[in-house]
Amino acid sequence: MNMQSTQTMNGLNVDQMTQTLDALRGDPTLAAFEFRATNRWIDGGENRSTIQSFYGAGQEDTSREEAFTFTNGEPPVLLGNNEGANPVEFLLHALAGCVTTTTVTHATARGIRIRSIATTLRGTIDLQGMLALDPDVHAGYQGITIDMEIDADCSDEEIDSLLETARGHSPVCTTVCRPVPVTLNRVQSRQVAA
Repeated sequence: MNMQSTQTMNGLNVDQMTQTLDALRGDPTLAAFEFRATNRWIDGGENRSTIQSFYGAGQEDTSREEAFTFTNGEPPVLLGNNEGANPVEFLLHALAGCVTTTTVTHATARGIRIRSIATTLRGTIDLQGMLALDPDVHAGYQGITIDMEIDADCSDEEIDSLLETARGHSPVCTTVCRPVPVTLNRVQSRQVAA
């Protein structure tokens, strides 16, 4: 009986990582992914996003039996009832998660064992932009600060290099840090006959 042990580092399967990288090098078309989300307005500032299917590695993914559901809300000061975190807070959540995952992935590829990562994010917004009160004020974040505390079995220089790699290769971070075309289309509602 052949008992093959799985080599893991930082919670990632190193053998699977190597196989995935080899497959992508052999066929770069497998790297094309399309992620999707749908959203429905509930009331006021409350709306709900559902995420389940995506396309990747050359096929439609069917691994998720149930959809993930996220409720977006607003605090009372922004006319909501704290139904959930607001969308700009979800952006911070996505940014923290992506930078952390990218850091762990690249640390593993470099053979760096991570003991802990803790991240705090702060973003500043001037609502005059979103409310169209001042045309000179940008509607989005004016700046985001990510403070990452990382304990790993490497030098400070290696951690600095790792974090620079994470900043430059985190999909969410690079999306936030550079202009990305976003197309907003109006789709005609389908009216149901009574």
